[in-house]
Amino acid sequence: MKSTFTDNRTGIRYELQGDYYLPCLKLSESDDRPIGIWGQRRRRYLKEHHRILYYNLLTKGKLHTHLADVNEEAEEMFTRLVKQLRKKYNVTEQLKSENQLLWVQKMNDICNCAIEVVNRRLIYV
Repeated sequence: MKSTFTDNRTGIRYELQGDYYLPCLKLSESDDRPIGIWGQRRRRYLKEHHRILYYNLLTKGKLHTHLADVNEEAEEMFTRLVKQLRKKYNVTEQLKSENQLLWVQKMNDICNCAIEVVNRRLIYV
């Protein structure tokens, strides 16, 4: 039977391996959700501007989960904003069939606006 003890200050459990006590480290459950463009932007922002938060999340094994959560929330916000702005500015399928260039121009403007809002509210905070 192996000898173990738990350090009360850190809560880390140690196990006797030969003549030495080694920490019993357990990897957290893996999060298989993808990190899309929004998660990548958030990671880059944290790494460049909020290093302490970035490395805390990384060392606790929570970075991937955080980035996946941000990615999902940002994607939902972006989709919702695009739908709302299309309705507000009357960018319809009828406009698309009648004047494709105008439709593309308006959709590009709407997407750029939605990207800016998502970046300011979720990514670069």
